[in-house]
Amino acid sequence: MLKPPVYLDYNATTPCDERVVEAMMPFFSQHFGNAASRNHVFGWQAEEAVNYAREQLAKLIGADPTEIVFTSGATEADNLALKGTLETYSAKGKHIITCNIEHKAVLDACAHLEKQGGEITYLRVKENGLIDLNELEDAFKPTTVLVAVMYANNEIGTIMPIKEISEITRKKGVLFFTDATQAVSKIPVNVSDGIDLLAFSAHKMYGPKGIGALYVRRKNPRVKLTAQIDGGGHERGRRSGTLNVPAIVGFGKACEICMENMEEEASRISELRNKLEECLLSIEYSFVNGSKELRLPNVTNICFGHGQGESLMRNLGKQIAVSSGSACMSASLEPSYVLKALGLSDENARSSLRFSLGRYTTGDEVEYAVKQFKNTADKLREMGLQFEEKI
Repeated sequence: MLKPPVYLDYNATTPCDERVVEAMMPFFSQHFGNAASRNHVFGWQAEEAVNYAREQLAKLIGADPTEIVFTSGATEADNLALKGTLETYSAKGKHIITCNIEHKAVLDACAHLEKQGGEITYLRVKENGLIDLNELEDAFKPTTVLVAVMYANNEIGTIMPIKEISEITRKKGVLFFTDATQAVSKIPVNVSDGIDLLAFSAHKMYGPKGIGALYVRRKNPRVKLTAQIDGGGHERGRRSGTLNVPAIVGFGKACEICMENMEEEASRISELRNKLEECLLSIEYSFVNGSKELRLPNVTNICFGHGQGESLMRNLGKQIAVSSGSACMSASLEPSYVLKALGLSDENARSSLRFSLGRYTTGDEVEYAVKQFKNTADKLREMGLQFEEKI
């Protein structure tokens, strides 16, 4: 039996899969060793578990286990990729090309680098949320050391042309970094597509919070990074700190489960998403933001015109969990910078809601959400008409 509230905010975070929790539990109190303790069995057990998880992560994205660097999350991975690259290759230049709808972890890191003397070019996106590849080509300079373009956008789900971008960066002899936090586990992602650095996180794929990873290419070309956290030389000198063994084990298990079920899950979830979207678009003045063709299978971002979005979310917050944008920006009163970049007005940006479905979303939940949204929209419209009659 369906019990509200209904969770439709899987792009913000996901619940831990019970199989993930089960895999993690022994490493809290039984196999509690430090993976860096090389002199006894407790350390060996922890190191073995970490190495196995590293293999699970690598297999999911087509990497070698030695190319995986564990971090505290995708935000740290983004910072390590951007700052670590610029520091290492500063002799060549300090120019980075990125995009104006990147996650704040990338945009804020770039803003920091600008204050340190870095030069950042922010590519604009078209109405569908995609960059113009010609503009990318024109943005290169002799001092360009990195292109940083996300794999899939967290608010509208748009999937960037990763292979085409990597072909351009290869031709220019410049490294390519992508924040693939929203893409990994939802769609096939393979670093052999010309990706040199890639960030992803466990809590977006039914794993624990507080653990992420950065893929760093070892060959053709070998990518070097300057560590941003010092103290012990862990992770082959790229990220110091005692490894969070239980979370790493959970991350590995989450990757394994996603790899086994990705195709089936994507098909089922996209059907539910399409049903939800089709029904909600029957609400007057509503339309989809971004591309409907090149996007993740689990997300739709819908503008409910005439200021309905905010009112709908406010009235339904206790019954249905959706988002008006990125979770990291939910406290901001400003309209979504992603939607503004698509050309939406402030009013329409504020009237837009993100619906993101996941592993545990059911057909009954979608039907319940549609019914609640339609009923609430009708009530709000009726209240508006009554107000207009009074004045």
